Amino acid sequence: MHPMVKPALRRAWRNLRYVQFGVTPAHAVVLGPVDTTTGSLIGLFDGTRGTELLRAEARALGLPDGHLEALLGRLAAAGLIADAPARRGDPALDPVRADLASLSVVHRAPDGAARTLAARRGMRVQVRGAGRVGAAVAALLSAAGVGRVEVLDAGTVAPWEVSPGGLPAEAVGERRAVAARRLVGRSAPGGRPPGERRTGPGDGCREPGLSLVVVTPRDGLGAYVPDPLPAEGWLSTGTPHLYAGVLEATGVVGPLVLPGATACAGCAQRERCEREPVWPRLPAQWRSGAPHPLPACDVALASAVAGLAAAHALAFLDGDPPSSTGARWEVSLPLLEWRTEPVRAHPECPCGAGRARRGEHASAVGRAQDTMAG
Repeated sequence: MHPMVKPALRRAWRNLRYVQFGVTPAHAVVLGPVDTTTGSLIGLFDGTRGTELLRAEARALGLPDGHLEALLGRLAAAGLIADAPARRGDPALDPVRADLASLSVVHRAPDGAARTLAARRGMRVQVRGAGRVGAAVAALLSAAGVGRVEVLDAGTVAPWEVSPGGLPAEAVGERRAVAARRLVGRSAPGGRPPGERRTGPGDGCREPGLSLVVVTPRDGLGAYVPDPLPAEGWLSTGTPHLYAGVLEATGVVGPLVLPGATACAGCAQRERCEREPVWPRLPAQWRSGAPHPLPACDVALASAVAGLAAAHALAFLDGDPPSSTGARWEVSLPLLEWRTEPVRAHPECPCGAGRARRGEHASAVGRAQDTMAG
């Protein structure tokens, strides 16, 4: 074992007895009381020394036997110890080194960052839509280490669909699916040929199931006012799906739908119809006829939406349901004030989330009654 204090967290002494690891309140940890000699020992936890050598260093500093082990236990319990990189200086790790550092801050276990990144490599995500938002989401997920990112879209790339983080200018006129596949391959850590498949027919491995579908329609309407019909297949197979897009200079991320557990597009539609009886007429007209010829999709806003959507998707894939689970985030130009609202499960929706919620409520009431009776 080569102990290492997580290098992503900046260190500062608050006074002569307490040391703070980290700057931001979300992840900072204050440890104490710590004397200056112990502080010197902590400075040696850089991943270059094994336990035996650290024990000898502790004796040289005049610290008693067992002090090193107790200190390591305190640091590990505080989530401050990380595994030293197995191949320090390996250029293959360079593209993901910053991601590993970030994951080490989020996950307390010493090997949490490495395990999380390894798990991402075995996941398969489908992005539906290769406009400014969808292409950037796909690129970000691939760059973050998701092993299989598929992009589904038809037609050819239009000049106004290119962006610095998405499809490049040279892709104009090319088939969207081909250009997006090349972007995903180029964005992967270390890069890989666009046609490379980690698993697939004929290679002796079973096609992995979808971990997540990210719905990013090019015109944004399908994200801002989700149509329940395309989601029926995902609900029936239990496939989580996240909506994201830009419509008329307004960006939206969410909801993240967990089939049978959180509100779906059908729930949102039923709830809106109850509040506004004339509502069904509007989406019917918006969705009829030819697609909108030129969506109002500001490049900076689209990039912001894509970044937030990718971050929410990665949080879910890593096992931490984000705030878009059963809710949606919305922002509009020019003020750019993010606002959030819950998307409630409807009891009459066939997805079953409303019934599940009622069952949870009934169980909670029953437990409360039993407690009071006792």
